[in-house]
Amino acid sequence: MSIMRGQLLREQFFTYNPETEQQTTRASISGGRLLTPWANRIDKENVLGEYPRPIMERSEWQNLNGYWDYAICDSDAVAPTEYDGKILVPFCLESYLSGVKQSLDSNQSLWYRRTFTVPEKWLGKRLILHFGAVDWRADVWVNNHHLTCHEGGYTSFSIDITDALCDSVQELVVRVWDPTDDGFQLRGKQVKEPRTIYYTSVTGIWQTVWIEPVNDIHFSRVVSTPDFDNGILRVFAATTGEADDCTVNVNVMYDDELVTSVSGTASDSIAIDFHDDFYTWTPENPNLYDLRIELMRGEDTLDVVQSYAAMRKYSFGKDRSGRKIMLLNNTPVFMYGPLDQGYWPDGLYTAPTDSALLFDIQKIKDCGFNMVRKHLKVEPARWYTYCDRIGLIVWQDIPSGDSAIAVDNHLPTKVPYNLRSEESAQDYMNELKDIIDQLNPYPCISTWVLFNEGVGQFNTKEIARWTKEYDPTRYVNAASGGNYHYAGDILDSHHYPSPFICVSSRNYVLAIGEFGGLGYAAAGHTWGNSFWSYQNYGSLSQLQKYYEIYTSYLYALKYQGLCAAVYTQLTDVESEINGIMTYDRKKMKMDEDVLFRINQFVINSSSEQIELAEMQ
Repeated sequence: MSIMRGQLLREQFFTYNPETEQQTTRASISGGRLLTPWANRIDKENVLGEYPRPIMERSEWQNLNGYWDYAICDSDAVAPTEYDGKILVPFCLESYLSGVKQSLDSNQSLWYRRTFTVPEKWLGKRLILHFGAVDWRADVWVNNHHLTCHEGGYTSFSIDITDALCDSVQELVVRVWDPTDDGFQLRGKQVKEPRTIYYTSVTGIWQTVWIEPVNDIHFSRVVSTPDFDNGILRVFAATTGEADDCTVNVNVMYDDELVTSVSGTASDSIAIDFHDDFYTWTPENPNLYDLRIELMRGEDTLDVVQSYAAMRKYSFGKDRSGRKIMLLNNTPVFMYGPLDQGYWPDGLYTAPTDSALLFDIQKIKDCGFNMVRKHLKVEPARWYTYCDRIGLIVWQDIPSGDSAIAVDNHLPTKVPYNLRSEESAQDYMNELKDIIDQLNPYPCISTWVLFNEGVGQFNTKEIARWTKEYDPTRYVNAASGGNYHYAGDILDSHHYPSPFICVSSRNYVLAIGEFGGLGYAAAGHTWGNSFWSYQNYGSLSQLQKYYEIYTSYLYALKYQGLCAAVYTQLTDVESEINGIMTYDRKKMKMDEDVLFRINQFVINSSSEQIELAEMQ
């Protein structure tokens, strides 16, 4: 089930041409500072109309994206009786695509309102309301019934709204409060005053809102865990309601052919034994098994979801020099990919369309990388599914929060801890657990990156230990870019522009979590007139020349035990011009075929020291 380089790009993406740029330029003059080619392709009657959660998909659902009423009020105000206008959900308040393009002060709240009707064929079912993500605190009412208050700008949440429904049109109201950098909550790169490596804030709904009908007893979560060495896939489908007398059937498919069917009780994980005859998942061959999971009570089918899983394993070994290295499926792997901020000039945190979301991932693969570091942001579920399908390993950052600390990379142990309040510390731990729970089913994720360059860092050893115990199947990168405290699995240096190992130990995997930052301002494709980069060049030929020089250092660093590297970065973001692509995704700054050749050499080149001596 290998996906050939460029296949998805040719089959599913637009073909860029000058006419698209002319259209975008005209739109930009009318209010958008910089737009991607997808900005004019949004179906406003069915915005992001693809099913939002492919890892657990039902056949019946209703998309609630589209135009909602909005109002900006004082934070202590009650629900408004009149609204300010229309906002296009799920694009955040500050974005061009929202139609509002306005920021929110910490003493204000953002109110949303819309109505919807429940299809007649759903009557008698329970109705679940899903939010992909709302930044930051969201209160939800249905027909004047307050149903929940959710805190966390990067995690999904669901509500059973059945008991709040009326007999006619339903009213849904959401109140959002988001203090951005006035608060301690996880916020990643968001600030109220964007500059250099910090970007525009994101307030409100920024992922899909949808409803779906279920029976009283239904699936609430699906997690598939491979036991690679024993050839077993364990599938656990959690249920809501009294399901003790129910059976779960798991039908396993590969390339649309039935492999096996296994049944078990609703309270247990179900073991699928491949008897050492299975397809493995790698970046070169991202083989996935499709799962049809049924919840049965006797002959009655209570719920059916579609899912998928992979047989893969992340673990450790030692090279011939006794240094710790990373293994994928018990084979040494060098992980190399770009830093990806996940920002869009027109949608900010939200890609304009599903094709746009897929475009970035496919472009990473087409440039010859096998990994991506998702930097200080959590993406919608479909992003991770595309990484699973295309074969892209993910280092997943936990977004930063609380106050920032300057880090001297050459003195990594000299940086003091951030002083967090008890409430701030608990907020971090709550969202850390929620993020891991939400993303655990995705095979592509290899690494949890807990802190970046000391920002909001605290209790490093304890949190790294907790994370490793909570998810022993993945690597833990406790401190990317310094302030290590020798915790977790990885020692991760940041060094600009050339890659450099700042600290070493045989007991930890060595990585360069950021290097490069090579900048070029592409005329006609910049966010404004003020630019910033770690190292700026006046021509594209210079940019490509130094990219090749600096990446060649990675090969030499493998002899020192280097196991992974991250280049800054995939795209320009606002005033930062370090991207391989421009912010609007219209221009590659370096030749894609040359990048593919260079990056594949970095990944696949080896030495005697890198060869596997033993597994752990």
